[in-house]
Amino acid sequence: MATLRVNLQERSYEIVNRPGALGQCGALAAQVLRGRLACVVSDSRVAPLYADTVLESLRGAGLEPFLLTVSAGEQSKCPAQLAQLWEQMAAHGMTRSDTVFALGGGVVGDLAGFAAATMLRGVDLVQLPTTLLAQVDSSVGGKVAVDLRAGKNLAGCFYQPKLVVMDPETLNTLPDRVFADGMAEVVKYGCIWDEALFARLEALPDRAAVTAVVEEITTACCDIKRQVVEQDEHDLGLRMLLNFGHTMGHVYEKAYRYETYTHGEAVAAGMVDAARLGELLGHTPSGTAERIAALVRRHGLPAAIHAGRADVEAALRLDKKNLEGALHFVFLERLGRARTERVARETILAHWRDGAWT
Repeated sequence: MATLRVNLQERSYEIVNRPGALGQCGALAAQVLRGRLACVVSDSRVAPLYADTVLESLRGAGLEPFLLTVSAGEQSKCPAQLAQLWEQMAAHGMTRSDTVFALGGGVVGDLAGFAAATMLRGVDLVQLPTTLLAQVDSSVGGKVAVDLRAGKNLAGCFYQPKLVVMDPETLNTLPDRVFADGMAEVVKYGCIWDEALFARLEALPDRAAVTAVVEEITTACCDIKRQVVEQDEHDLGLRMLLNFGHTMGHVYEKAYRYETYTHGEAVAAGMVDAARLGELLGHTPSGTAERIAALVRRHGLPAAIHAGRADVEAALRLDKKNLEGALHFVFLERLGRARTERVARETILAHWRDGAWT
């Protein structure tokens, strides 16, 4: 069993990571919650697999749960679905002492988390991540958001959960593409923080090899994010490093209307882009991009995605790290060590030629 504690004064919470934890979520949550009513938000893929386990566990702990299900996919992470959740929660009589349980991947975690942050000016939140991406990244740290037509995650806030419960056994039901989606964020942690983790991933040839040590990998990634969040809860400095690969990644997601590439696929290509641009600008050692490209391909992810100049330019204007015409772009000083640099949009675009860096 692995248990980590995110130390944020009165907003501190534990991350529990162990096989079978989903069936114990009621007893774990009962130790930190105030009210009895429990709103479980899940999606149409995850609910048939795990909702009964969670509902039974919550009832066994003396809670009174009810289930709200949204359609699976990024399209549910929108203001209209958020408003529908508010209305459904109100209809069930939720009070400020009650709790939202987010059961699913990153979309559900972001959507349900934002609903919890804003319903009655804030009710308790428990994250129950069931995908690799959510377990290593989005369920920890308190970022919750919905997408707008203008771009991804543009409406949101920081709202820490009371508890994160992750069960590595849920990863066994993931399709290969969804598992690979999460591997992009695992690779990211190796790139920005832990060269030994990166090297370990290079030695794992396939999903089966990763699965054999997945609890160690997810715990290592959560521990890195814990350290970052404790030092920079609100993304004002160090936490920006967690956006490595996301600047161009969000370009690709938006260019293809969130339909063609998953978040992890877009970030994988974006990490290679960031390393290539870093090499061109003298921030990153030569050969780093090729090493990252080889690793993401090994784990079923693309090392390059095409986007037109107009798509890149439009997305860069809306990037959350954009300030007065410049972006806080994350570069690698070397594998395992990253930093942010202010880079003018024109500088980025000057090196972008028809989907290639020159």
